[in-house]
Amino acid sequence: MTGNIQATVAALLQPSDALVAAMAALEGDILLLGVGGKIGPSLAKLAKQAIDQSGVPRRVIGVSRLTEPGLKEQLEQDGIETIAADLLNEDDLAALPDVKNVLYLAGTKFGTTGKEAFTWAMNAYLPGRVAEKYRHSRIVVYSTGNVYPLTPVLDGGADESMSPAPVGEYGQSCLGRERVFQHFSNKYNTPVLVYRLNYANDLQYGVLLEIAKSVRDEKPIDLRMGHVNVIWQGDANEMALRAFAHCAAPAKLLNITGPETAPVRWIAKEFGKLLGKEPILVNEEQPTALLSNAAESFRLFGYPKISLKEMIGLTAAWLQQGGRTISKATHFQERKGQF
Repeated sequence: MTGNIQATVAALLQPSDALVAAMAALEGDILLLGVGGKIGPSLAKLAKQAIDQSGVPRRVIGVSRLTEPGLKEQLEQDGIETIAADLLNEDDLAALPDVKNVLYLAGTKFGTTGKEAFTWAMNAYLPGRVAEKYRHSRIVVYSTGNVYPLTPVLDGGADESMSPAPVGEYGQSCLGRERVFQHFSNKYNTPVLVYRLNYANDLQYGVLLEIAKSVRDEKPIDLRMGHVNVIWQGDANEMALRAFAHCAAPAKLLNITGPETAPVRWIAKEFGKLLGKEPILVNEEQPTALLSNAAESFRLFGYPKISLKEMIGLTAAWLQQGGRTISKATHFQERKGQF
C-alpha cells in the first residue's frame, strides 16, 4: 500500500556527494551509542551507505540493549555490526571497542516526570563515563534545543551564543550532559561537537505527523506553542555525520533544525487541505516559543535538501496510505518542561 511513498523516501535518503566525500576523508570507524532509539537505525544505515559509496572500508558499530524485536537483525542486514550493552553497566561500557568516531545518542526524555533521578543518571552521569572512555576519540553529542529558554517569536530563535536557560528537569539534565562533555573536552583536549537538534521529522514520527494525525482525527490542536522549527530526519542525519569534521576542543555548539519559523496554525491548515478536513484550533499563539536559529549549520553544510512543504506532502500521503507510525510523541506543545 505504501510502496510508492517508500520508494520516494528511499530515494530522498540516499547520501549526498558531500557526505560520501566526508566519509572518504574520515579517519577510523564509527560507533553509535544508543542506536536503538528513534534516530539510531536510520543514522547507522546512512553512515554505512555513504561509507560503501566512498570506497574506503570502515566499520559502523551500533550499541544498545537491543531489546526491540527485530532491531538487531535489521541493523545487521544493513551491514551494521551490533553490540548488546547496558551503557550504565560499568562492565558493559568497559568492554566496548575503542573507536575513533563516536556518535552519542544515549539519553532519556519521555516519562522523565516521576523518574527524575534516572533521567539525570542517563543524561548527565553517563556522559562523564563515556567521555572518560572515549577521550581519544572525536565525539558528536546529540543534545536538544530544550536547553534554551522560550524566546520571542519575532527574534527568529536562539542561536548558539544565547545562554542556556532550560525549562524543567529534562532540559536541565540535557544541559548537564553538555556541560559534562565540555568539561572532559577541556580536560583531555577531546574534539567534541554538541549537536542541538529540534525537531527531526520522519514519516513515522515527529511534529508534522502529530499535527497531521490531529487534523485527520479531528482532535483539537493547541496553538499556545504557536511556532516550531522542523527538519527532515535524513537531512539531520547527514549533518550529524558531516559534523565529525567540525568537532573541536573546546567543544563546538551547533543548532540543527530547519530554516523556517513555521506557524502551527499554517501547518495544520496545509494538512487540512491535503486530508480534506478542517483543523480544530484552540487557544491563541503566545509571543514566545521554543525556537532555534540554525544559520551556522547552514553555513557549514548548506540548507536542508527536503523542504517543509515536501515534508508535509509526504506525511499526508503516508497517513492516507496507512503507513506505520511510532507512538513516541515529541510533546512539542509543552511549555513548562514536564515530559
